[in-house]
Amino acid sequence: MTIEFTKMHGAGNDYIYVNTMKYDIPDPAAASIAWSRPHFGIGSDGLILIGKAERPEADFSMRIFNNDGSEAMMCGNGTRCVAKYLHDKGLTDKNPIRLETRSGIKVLNLHLDQEGKVEAVTVDMGAPILEDSTQFDPNSDVTQEIVNGKWSNGKSSSSLFVSMGNPHFVIFTDEDVETLPIEEYGPKLEHHPAFPQRCNIEFVQVRDDGTLRMRVWERGSGITLACGTGACATAVAAILTHHVAQRSDIRIQMDGGTLSISWDEATRHVMMTGPATIVFEGEIELP
Repeated sequence: MTIEFTKMHGAGNDYIYVNTMKYDIPDPAAASIAWSRPHFGIGSDGLILIGKAERPEADFSMRIFNNDGSEAMMCGNGTRCVAKYLHDKGLTDKNPIRLETRSGIKVLNLHLDQEGKVEAVTVDMGAPILEDSTQFDPNSDVTQEIVNGKWSNGKSSSSLFVSMGNPHFVIFTDEDVETLPIEEYGPKLEHHPAFPQRCNIEFVQVRDDGTLRMRVWERGSGITLACGTGACATAVAAILTHHVAQRSDIRIQMDGGTLSISWDEATRHVMMTGPATIVFEGEIELP
């Protein structure tokens, strides 16, 4: 069976998008593994399925599969691309769009260019969770080595666990994140016993001009160019650890681009704004 797909990215975080209202993907985990392979497949961070919403208060749904086949709870960059896909392909004229995810319904506000196409999206990411015993074990005997100042090979840091519907461990370090061996530290921390469901790991350097430079090791995908939920977690952690003074328009600079994050003090909701881009479209057979 031949499937039509769209390759899209949000700040370099690239996924394969398939409309399951048109095509049935019986084994999305296998499809994500096969299609995400560079050289042998399309090449991506994973697969995102767009479908009908099960809950009446939502307009559409999304499911996210990492390139190792595991299913993710949420993808901030992916939600923006879903909004562009739905609007630009004429599947809806709603603005905002209410999107059902495994971590709840997200409200997507579309910003259109002069031609009426989506160029950026603001996503209401909801309120962060700072204590989540299902994803972070603060009482573990081994937790202290990463929480209280040491995270890998004796590196000093300040750090904070933040859940944005999926788990993030944000590490502020004086190391140069451009040359930090993320490929060495990321897997160790992702599989650390403190994180029963594994974890996304953000390495953050606060630069002299106050900007936040972040690199990410994503659970199930490895190093990626950007992570929307990770950018949100980083902004929240930066506020709570006093690395930034403001709560609005916090710019998180990642390998693939910059996202703007705001944390509303009244509602406690985190708002994420960033681009969404179509790379190419094509057809591929089910694995």
